[in-house]
Amino acid sequence: MALFIVCLLLAAFFVTVHAGLMIGLILEWRRDRNALSKSQPGEPRFPRVSVVIPFRNEKERMRPLLESLAAQEYPELEFIFIDDRSSDGGGDLLRDFEKKVPAIPVTLIRLEENPGINRKQYALARGIEAADGELFLFTDADCTVPPGWVSAMAARMRNHGTGITIGPVFKKAQGRGFFQLYQCFDHAVRYMYLAASTGLGAAGGGFGNNLILRREALEAVGGYDAVPPSPTEDASLIAQIRARSRYKVRAACGSDVHVMTQGERTWRNFVSQTLRWNNGGLFSPDFSTRLNFGYLMAAISLGILCIVPALFVPWVWLLPAGVYISMTMNTIAVLALFRVSLPRAGLAYIFQLIFTPMYFTFLTILGVFGVKARWKGADLSCPD
Repeated sequence: MALFIVCLLLAAFFVTVHAGLMIGLILEWRRDRNALSKSQPGEPRFPRVSVVIPFRNEKERMRPLLESLAAQEYPELEFIFIDDRSSDGGGDLLRDFEKKVPAIPVTLIRLEENPGINRKQYALARGIEAADGELFLFTDADCTVPPGWVSAMAARMRNHGTGITIGPVFKKAQGRGFFQLYQCFDHAVRYMYLAASTGLGAAGGGFGNNLILRREALEAVGGYDAVPPSPTEDASLIAQIRARSRYKVRAACGSDVHVMTQGERTWRNFVSQTLRWNNGGLFSPDFSTRLNFGYLMAAISLGILCIVPALFVPWVWLLPAGVYISMTMNTIAVLALFRVSLPRAGLAYIFQLIFTPMYFTFLTILGVFGVKARWKGADLSCPD
C-alpha cells in the first residue's frame, strides 16, 4: 500500500505539473496575440533592427537563408554577418546578397581567430559590437525565415518592458520515415515546453536562431560578454535577462514568425545536437534552469526506467502512465498550435509520442554520466 501511495503521488504531481504547463502555454499564446495589437506611447513605429548571423563553413546551407532575408521589408534594418574562420568561401555569397538589398547596410566581420570558451558566443558578441540597432535579431546560417519575419518579431517588442522574445523554430523534413518525422516533432515539443514555462514566468531555455533582444535589456546585464559561457548560449542569455534585469521574457506563438531549419542527416549528428541542448539545461549556470529542467528530465527518466520493474510490481505502472498522460497533453498542444509547420503524418504522431520520453531518458543518462556532444568534429561542451 505504501508503494501504491508513493507511485500515485509522484505520477499525479507530474501530470499536475504538465497541466500547469498547458495553462502557461495558453497564457503565453494570448499574450502573444495581445502584443501584436498594442503599441506603447512614444515608441518609434519602426525601431532599428540589427539582424546578427554568425556562420562557419555554411556556404551550401546559407543560400536559402540569404534568399529569405532579401525578401524582408522593414524600413530600419541592417544585416551583420560574422564569418567565424570559414574555409569554404561562404563569405563570398554576401557580395551577391548585397546587390539584392542595395538599400540595406550589410556588414561582414571576418574572424581570424576565436579565443572564446563558447566560440559561437564570442562571434555573436563581436557582431553585437558592430551593430547599431535598438533591437538585435538573431538567426543561424542554416535557417530560412518567413516573409515579414523582421517586422513580426519587432512588433512583439512594442511593450517597453519586454526585453527578449523567443520565436519558434521547426525542422524541415529531409525525407520520409521515422527519423525525419521525429526530428520535426522533437523540435516542436521542445518549443512547446519553452513557451509554456515562459507563460508561467520561468523561461529556462531558448532557440538562438529565432530570438530578438532589446539593447537596453542587454546593457542592463552588463552586455553580451557578461553572459556566462554555456553549451547553450541562448539559454544562458535568457536566464540573465530574466534574473538580473527588470525586463520580461516572452515567447512568440504565431505562424508569422515560424523559422525553419534544416534537419540532420544521421542519428549520430542528431544525438550530438540534442545532447548539447539537454546538457545545457541540466548543467546550466542558472540555478532556476537547472532545477526546472532537471526535475522534468528526472521525472520522465524515472517513469521510463520503471517500465521494466512494473512488469513485476503492478503499482509501479503508475509512473510510466503519468509520463505518457503528460506526453499526450504535450502532443495535443503541439499539433494544435504548430501543425502548420509540421509534416502531415496523421497517426504516425502516436509513435513520436511513445518514443519521445524514451529518447529524453537516453539523453539524460548520457548527460549524467558525463558524455559530451561532438558537433562538426568539435567537442561541444563549449561548441565550435
